[in-house]
Amino acid sequence: MTIRAFNELYLSDAQTNLANAFDYAINVCEQPPDIFGQIFARSDYAKKFECGDPAIVSGKSGVELVKVVLAKTVDFFPQSQFSQDRSPEYWAGWALAYYQWYSAKRFKDIFARIPLSQIVLMYKIFHEMDITAFVESIDRRYNEIEVETKLRSLREVRGLSQRELSKISGVKLRSIQLFEQKVNDIDKAQAHTLYKLARVLGCTIEDLLENPEQIL
Repeated sequence: MTIRAFNELYLSDAQTNLANAFDYAINVCEQPPDIFGQIFARSDYAKKFECGDPAIVSGKSGVELVKVVLAKTVDFFPQSQFSQDRSPEYWAGWALAYYQWYSAKRFKDIFARIPLSQIVLMYKIFHEMDITAFVESIDRRYNEIEVETKLRSLREVRGLSQRELSKISGVKLRSIQLFEQKVNDIDKAQAHTLYKLARVLGCTIEDLLENPEQIL
C-alpha cells in the first residue's frame, strides 16, 4: 500500500504550483526542460515537495520555487507572464505533481526513466483525458524501462571498480556484484551494509535504494 506524503486537500495547490514552476522556468526563463527537471529533482525543495512540506507544496508559488531552485545558476529572473492558455509545460507540472503524490516516487527516480521533455510531449494525447489515463501510461513506462542499479551508477560516477568499492567499504565483493545484478534486493540489505556503501560513495542510504517510497 502506498503511503502518500500529504493530505489530498493540498493536492490542488501542489499541482498548480509545480505547473506554474515548470511553465515559468521553461517558457519564461528559457531553461531546457531536462536540465531544469534534473536541477529541481536533486534540490532540497523537491525533497520537501515529496514529503508534503506545506511551505513548499502550498505556501510557495511556482515562480518563487523556481527562483530558489535556480538561485545559484541564474542571475536575472524575467517578469512572469500570465496567460489564459495553459502551455504543455504547465500541464506537465500539473500532471506530474499528481503522479508524484499518487505514486510517492521521488522526482529524480521518475526523471531517471522518463525525462521531463518526454512528459511535456504527452500533453498532446493526455491533456483532455482524465488524470488517471496519464497515471496509468506513465506508470507503465516507468516500470517497463530497465535502468542500471543506483549502486552501480553511483560507483561508476565515483570512478570505482566493484573490487575497489569492496576493499574500501568492507562489503564483500560478491554482495556488491549480486546487488548490481539485481539478484539480491539492495532494499532488503542490512542497515550496516548500506551505511558502509553510502559512506564510501558519498551519498545517503536512501540514494542506494531502488524503491525508497515503499520503505521510507
